[in-house]
Amino acid sequence: MAAASATVQAKKTLRAAIAKIKKTIPENQIALQSQQITNHILSSPFFQKSQGVSCYLSIGGEVDTSSLVLSILRSGKKLYVPKLDSGSLHMVRLYGEEDYRTLRSGVWGIKEPAWEWENKRRESGKPTDDDCSGIDLMLMPGVAFDKGFSRIGYGKGYYDQFLSRYTASKSGSAPLLVALALKEQLLEAGKIPVEDHDWKMNLIVTGEEVFTNDKPSNRPSTLDTKA
Repeated sequence: MAAASATVQAKKTLRAAIAKIKKTIPENQIALQSQQITNHILSSPFFQKSQGVSCYLSIGGEVDTSSLVLSILRSGKKLYVPKLDSGSLHMVRLYGEEDYRTLRSGVWGIKEPAWEWENKRRESGKPTDDDCSGIDLMLMPGVAFDKGFSRIGYGKGYYDQFLSRYTASKSGSAPLLVALALKEQLLEAGKIPVEDHDWKMNLIVTGEEVFTNDKPSNRPSTLDTKA
């Protein structure tokens, strides 16, 4: 119990430290790194092979995904974005650029879809939905990542809980988990305190480099990790 409490406190301390660092990053540097990361993703074999992609809608201090979201929509792949409801994270489909541009801000100012689009309920990322093969690639946000492929989020556990539910509904198969990280968010291996429920990333993409986890501890993915 004491060890768990110490880990939680260590995570809080790290989040606060990274938040201070992120405030010092010039906007033009975030824009440059974000475009480089977008280029890495779009040119990667794992993206080209994917069919259902989950991507977060960015807020300040994160890798900007606006250009990436538009590129995914234009690619013809299915795009799923986060939606919070009753304390749980859901992934729901965006249907095009007009849909994206008309999104309203939800919790914490993050844009998110309504449950319906053009008077029809949106497809969710669950593979049990009609005409839905599910999400095979998930582009992940985070406060920070380390070279041991650990991730620290914002403290609510939304993504870890979603992934546990998702894999239970898909016979244990997980999406390929790809972290999008500014260079200031990437730490040396072992620097992020972890708990049993924390998911490891399959890849970490920065503006300068793509890091591949050769020994992920997660459940098997339907995509390979070749960048």
